[in-house]
Amino acid sequence: LVQKRLCAVRPLGKEVNKTTARSPVSLSVCMTNCPTLIVTVGLPARGKTYISKKLTRYLNWIGVPTKEFNVGQYRRECVKIYKSFEFFRPDNEEGLKIRKQCASAALNDVRQYLSEEGGQVAVFDATNTTRERRGTIVKFAEQNGYKVFFVESVCEDPEVIAENIVQVKLSSPDYTDCSTDEAVDDFMKRIKCYENSYQTLDEVLDRELSYIKIMDVGRRYLVNRVLDHIQSRIVYYLMNIHITPRSIYLCRHGESELNIKGRIGGDSGLSARGKQFARCLGNFIQDQNIRELKVWTSQMRRTIQTAEALTVPYEQWKALNEIDAGVCEEMMYEEIQEHYPLEFALRDQDKYRYRYPKGESYEDLVQRLEPVIMELERQENVLVICHQAVMRCLLAYFLDKSAEELPYLKCPLHTVLKLTPVAYGCKVESISLNVEAVNTHRDRPENVDISRQAEEALVTVPAHQ
Repeated sequence: LVQKRLCAVRPLGKEVNKTTARSPVSLSVCMTNCPTLIVTVGLPARGKTYISKKLTRYLNWIGVPTKEFNVGQYRRECVKIYKSFEFFRPDNEEGLKIRKQCASAALNDVRQYLSEEGGQVAVFDATNTTRERRGTIVKFAEQNGYKVFFVESVCEDPEVIAENIVQVKLSSPDYTDCSTDEAVDDFMKRIKCYENSYQTLDEVLDRELSYIKIMDVGRRYLVNRVLDHIQSRIVYYLMNIHITPRSIYLCRHGESELNIKGRIGGDSGLSARGKQFARCLGNFIQDQNIRELKVWTSQMRRTIQTAEALTVPYEQWKALNEIDAGVCEEMMYEEIQEHYPLEFALRDQDKYRYRYPKGESYEDLVQRLEPVIMELERQENVLVICHQAVMRCLLAYFLDKSAEELPYLKCPLHTVLKLTPVAYGCKVESISLNVEAVNTHRDRPENVDISRQAEEALVTVPAHQ
């Protein structure tokens, strides 16, 4: 019997008969939903790991279980002390043997993740610069029933390469005991070790492969044979990201009248303190002197009133509206516990996936916010004035937080978070504008059982009027 998850791509250039198609060793028909292996291609310092990490973060955020496998990390674990570029010379037989062993170990872990642990996408992050190496990976995928999608980064701009080396490679464990000049010199020689044998993805020779080729960090793209929904999402995402230095500012609206009363949702206006925060936010933004700042709000009164005080143009997004609490809109937590104790307990059990009756879940909200994330990736400096649940979802994307962590991220009122993308992540600065506000954060209580007492359910409800 063929195992459920086994499926394989038709071997390139070969017709396959029905007998072969039924063989559990070499299947020929790939199911639509079989796992995907993303394979990076390119010389060192071309942003492959940057792409791998961003792609992994994005796919996990939209709910596609994804894991990155960096072959360089396997090599560092195998060879504890890095000496020099000589290790990567094509005529260094011992180095070649170790690198092959590391790639093989990484592929074994890929198999474990995709075939046994329920992963849907694995990102195999390595140079993979030869057609022979890529052929080995395709064969591995066929044997295990995975689709393969190659992501090649080609860059000839010496300034971009030099910047990448300084930003990322100098902080690598390989160069902890080197001066900057020594590290740069060694790394440039390491790149040379790959250049002579580098075979780029070719429109004719590799026409049967699925891939995207990104040239000069997104100035041009070449896309070939996109086979399914996941691959199209990958392409769409990669065509939207950029590396221009910028900052994204996230904050909630000023304190609202319903915030003071401990009521969730609704569309109330700002309290007196909320209006004071809006004025302080305007002064803060002015003092920052941010180049070509764009301001986005939801379509709800409290974010619009906050933006109005900035006296700058702003754009309203329906997608930024607060999570819809359905039948619980404008209720206090105490009232939800009184009228819907079962719903209140079920939400505490799985806050990310729980959907309010006639309302939304955090999972729904993430799907609604995907266009916002995509546009944030395209933009440079943006201030997003939003709501608690919305801010949690956006923050989880930029900080790579899990679905379990997301609904409990702390996003206090009257505080601005400045997010600045750095090498492989995001630097976060939290700036309080020193205007008092109520606390709206409710932690998960210890007892989430449906038979709990009201006092146990309400123990983490913040104080309110």
